[in-house]
Amino acid sequence: MLFKAALLNLIADGSVTLAFRHWRRPTVRAGGTLRTAIGVLLIEAVEAVRAEDLTEDDARRSGFVSRDALLKSVVPRGEGALYRIAFSRLGDDPREALRLEDCLDDIDLADLTASLARLDRDRPWTAAVLRLIGQRDGTTAVEIAAAIRLEKPVVKRRIRQLKELGLTESLSSGYRLSPRGRAALPSLPKRVSSEEDD
Repeated sequence: MLFKAALLNLIADGSVTLAFRHWRRPTVRAGGTLRTAIGVLLIEAVEAVRAEDLTEDDARRSGFVSRDALLKSVVPRGEGALYRIAFSRLGDDPREALRLEDCLDDIDLADLTASLARLDRDRPWTAAVLRLIGQRDGTTAVEIAAAIRLEKPVVKRRIRQLKELGLTESLSSGYRLSPRGRAALPSLPKRVSSEEDD
């Protein structure tokens, strides 16, 4: 479930606490969480609703100026149902703090090395991707895909795995190494940090 940047600001200050989506089946569930650019959201409720039952309060709480504006935004597109999603901001994304941890000891480096080795189990790729991202802030998934000869969707999934380890972060276009990633890369074993691309 994605939100536009302007709406994220309203979510951050608590003005927006609802969203409406037309889905074949919900992509979030009550009690689950959703990571966004402004932190982690707690999904409080997900319920199917009828467009004719939407209210002015629904519109206000979802960031629209009127019920009519909300109704225009939820016109069905194909099969499925309209869902009302209630949420609140739970807190900061824990990956943000992890990315800033750039004082790494031997235990941290051993843990990172083991994690990267698991990711490399079927085909080594972590070293090549970390090197490419480290060469220039804003390196894109398209550039990485061409360099390591993988499809862009596969590259994006793999970069998300590096992000989970706190090693990379997304920019408005492309990626860069986080402070943790910059600190870790030179210290990682040669097998991880300087293997040749396949």
